[in-house]
Amino acid sequence: MKVDDESAGQRLDNYLMRHLKGVPKTHVYRIIRSGEVRVNKGRAGADARVQAGDLVRLPPVRVSERMAEKSQEMATVALAAPARSFVVLLEDDHLMAIDKPAGVAVHGGSGVSFGVIEQLRMARPQAPFLELVHRLDRETSGILLLAKKRSALRQLQDQFRERETGKTYLALVVGQWPVNRKVLDKSLHKYLLPDGERRVRVVAKDDPDAMTALTLVKVRHIGSGFTLLEVTIRTGRTHQIRVHLASEGFPIAGDDKYGDFELNKSLQRTSAGPPLKRMFLHAWRLQFNHPLTGERQTLLAEMPPELQAFSNHVAPVTA
Repeated sequence: MKVDDESAGQRLDNYLMRHLKGVPKTHVYRIIRSGEVRVNKGRAGADARVQAGDLVRLPPVRVSERMAEKSQEMATVALAAPARSFVVLLEDDHLMAIDKPAGVAVHGGSGVSFGVIEQLRMARPQAPFLELVHRLDRETSGILLLAKKRSALRQLQDQFRERETGKTYLALVVGQWPVNRKVLDKSLHKYLLPDGERRVRVVAKDDPDAMTALTLVKVRHIGSGFTLLEVTIRTGRTHQIRVHLASEGFPIAGDDKYGDFELNKSLQRTSAGPPLKRMFLHAWRLQFNHPLTGERQTLLAEMPPELQAFSNHVAPVTA
């Protein structure tokens, strides 16, 4: 195989896994370690970066029947995804930022047939490359960044990994948040429930499975029984905002995993004001450096109407 321009700079193991669909990851690493994979006639490690024009030689590989079936199933799911367009906040030849609505997964899997990425690919069949740069929870609305070139994907993901991006969310929590409580530095641990569903909890910093997590909190408005917060995350852990806020005794309104379940039910059927039928968490602002020019970008996604209406009722926003 000859490495194309879009794959330049990619790790060898990732490059192979992208091209060897259905081949188990363990087998990919095995043929690399054994020296059966050659780059320009020489051995290369899994972390070697391929460059445009490199010649990659592979041994014969056999796709397991189970993996082949899984790959076919995934392809069928992708084809079944309906084409859908989303509100575009920014787009050029390198990237696209959309305003993702709540209730839509970013990709298919785990009981979800399809998500944003599959729908966008169907809506843009002419696009040679379209990949998610990061993720948002299904019930979280707001800014979602996608790459239209592999070089842009790599550069943007490096920014997320090195914490060079700025990610601020709007969250409405139950209760009156203390104005002077501005930094949450609590380690997190991911685990699975008996039914296989993913959960996260706060653990001690010396826990062997602890992942550092840092969240900055700013009060935007304190209202009747609720507080609207601007929450900036310095690390991108799974469910970080939801778990950090709930661990302080201030769960996000409408959160069906870490929230006040009885209160959530009453908010859905209230007649005293606008109902809240989703989690009140919105990816409001995103800052990053453009992958081509390096220019700092700041994107804003206005609060969705259903959240704005509920917020105005319980915690009017004047900012």
